[in-house]
Amino acid sequence: MSLIDQIIARAKSNRQRIVLPESFEERTITAADRALADGLADIILIGNREKVLAYAASLGLKHIDKATIIDPVTSEKTAAYAQLLFELRQKKGMTLELAQKTVLDPLYFGCLIIKSGDADGQISGALSTTGETLRPALQIIKCAPGITCVSGAMLMITKTPQYGENGVLVIGDVAVTPAPDAQQLAQIAVCTAQTARSVACFDDPRVAMLSFSTKGSAKHEVVDKVVEATALAKELDPALKIDGELQADAALVPSVGKKKAPGSEIAGNANVLVFPNLEVGNIAYKLIQRLGEADAIGPILQGIARPVNDLSRGCSVDDVYKMIAMDAK
Repeated sequence: MSLIDQIIARAKSNRQRIVLPESFEERTITAADRALADGLADIILIGNREKVLAYAASLGLKHIDKATIIDPVTSEKTAAYAQLLFELRQKKGMTLELAQKTVLDPLYFGCLIIKSGDADGQISGALSTTGETLRPALQIIKCAPGITCVSGAMLMITKTPQYGENGVLVIGDVAVTPAPDAQQLAQIAVCTAQTARSVACFDDPRVAMLSFSTKGSAKHEVVDKVVEATALAKELDPALKIDGELQADAALVPSVGKKKAPGSEIAGNANVLVFPNLEVGNIAYKLIQRLGEADAIGPILQGIARPVNDLSRGCSVDDVYKMIAMDAK
């Protein structure tokens, strides 16, 4: 059974309530229809019921009536959600009047559904930017205990089984924090390893902290940051298998790892890659995806207390469907 098939099977066996606030986005509602037909998750759509059903019918979709469709304008819970938003944000200048307006935004409404315990996760981003997806999540759901840095991991399912975990790699950060400091980079490493366990089913995450240097082969302050982050990650999670700084070939290729970092249990054997900054991570995953024809699934937002995940605006219906499965893990 492939990794994706395993994730889908787990989702079906433990159906979660997933909010899709972008109900009038074609790829999203088409994936929702497929998820409902397959019993993948219980879907919550945000919008006017008649308009959502009419839009689904115009696309030839036949299962959307199985979804829970909630209109923030008429929902009996809107007033309570607005009060909750006011209470959460009043110290940041939120007034009740502003909360009553903000709650009508589907991205905010969805996060308030989750915060209230009425849903388990949310997925957006086919229309919205990462910032638009992330802002209400951080304001309402907030970070997980002990985490101050949100990041985005990507599952890369490649055609090269000799690398990673039978060709599967989990990489981060590819979506959120542009220039992490050493402490933030350490948190990204720990969170990406956790994603490798919980989402990619890795029994043994092996984390390589990537750089343009391997074990002191180059000297620069950005290399020093990676070395410091590696040490801090070990403090955060003493059981974590991690090493750095490593160049990408030293992390992935056994012969190169043995030559450049002799004695390292990670070099040449990594299945989790942590990039030194967002610029490198985002460019790298898109090159792997396009030039290597790898299947890129994510970004999976890490560090938020409940699952709120982001789609690429270039996503496919299949990408949305797979993200529903991962959100419902």
